[in-house]
Amino acid sequence: MQVERKICFPKGRKLKILQVSDAQDMHFVRCALPQMLAAAYDTVKPDLVVFTGDNIHGNHLNEDYIGRKTNDLSVILLHMQQALYHVLAPVEKRGIPFCMIFGNHDDLNPITKQQQADLFKDYPHFFGLNDTEPQLDCDTYNVPIYGSDGEKVVFNLWMLDSAGKDDGTGSGFEYVKPEAVEWYKRESDKLKSENGGKPVPSLMFQHVPVPQVRDLFIPCGEHDPNCVKWRGPDGLPCKLDQDRADGYADEYPDVCDRDFGQLDAIREQGDVCALVFGHDHANNFTCDIDGVHIVQTPGASFRSYGTERARGVRVFEIGEDDPWNVETYTLSYYDLVGKTPANRVAFFMSADEFDRKRVVVLGTAAAAALTVGAVHVAKRIRKHKKA
Repeated sequence: MQVERKICFPKGRKLKILQVSDAQDMHFVRCALPQMLAAAYDTVKPDLVVFTGDNIHGNHLNEDYIGRKTNDLSVILLHMQQALYHVLAPVEKRGIPFCMIFGNHDDLNPITKQQQADLFKDYPHFFGLNDTEPQLDCDTYNVPIYGSDGEKVVFNLWMLDSAGKDDGTGSGFEYVKPEAVEWYKRESDKLKSENGGKPVPSLMFQHVPVPQVRDLFIPCGEHDPNCVKWRGPDGLPCKLDQDRADGYADEYPDVCDRDFGQLDAIREQGDVCALVFGHDHANNFTCDIDGVHIVQTPGASFRSYGTERARGVRVFEIGEDDPWNVETYTLSYYDLVGKTPANRVAFFMSADEFDRKRVVVLGTAAAAALTVGAVHVAKRIRKHKKA
């Protein structure tokens, strides 16, 4: 059962928001994910955790441990509960409030967003969602953040759905609805009015990047060290324009299919300190696009594609005395757990890109063990015969 929750700035220090994007695991989890999340919460000690979509690997929840597939909705729903537990238990155990939006992978199964939302609501420290605006997806809403005295809203989070149709077909668009853009403008005006006519500084979270992000990528040579690993639909080599962005990119961005004037609305309202995305697992950068600050966060998933440097979480730090000045940084898996031999093994055994190598290593180890066992048995047989 959810508890009524008001998020306030802590007294004497900055507010810390930890973003987890693309956790994207299943009912049988890769062990490095909960290990990393637990370390992130213990290291950062956030005041709030925001899950920004692809919270589960939704299009694979019909799979069983032995490779069978099912169309039984009750089994798929059970798998979804188990997958969410692996992601949410570390934050719930620590009593940290958390909220979320959906991603495209959350929507690629027959369980509706509202049904999934009900699973989140089973966690006492979860809060948020929209239950009053039927024209919007349930994960389009805002989170007001009050001053340390709990009296006045001094910061705000916009949570926008960009994920899918939610019609049970397994197909979906990827864009922010025009109704959501209009809702944002109305609610932003309302907050502004309540704040003496001044915009309330905000972060805006959505899963899929806006189309304008592609303008940050420029052609490059085939062997350029900054050339992306995962290319766009034309297959041509490209890289992140380092004159416009700080950070790195290992994939060409997969962006919203359509644009209903979101950046124009943000500029018009003047309240968004940063527009924050996930979705592109291997990209980690910040930049400005047409006067809007953009933050691209890498993925946390070990079940899906990624890179050693990218898997991790993002932290935002905001001071109550100057909430327009938002500081942000990322922490990778090794930043959080240390690069010990044991953690290197955990990474190897969990990360998607090592699937084939794991088969070879484990197969070789099994073959070696069988050979040693066979030799040992043969020696014992020979000794028995001699006796």
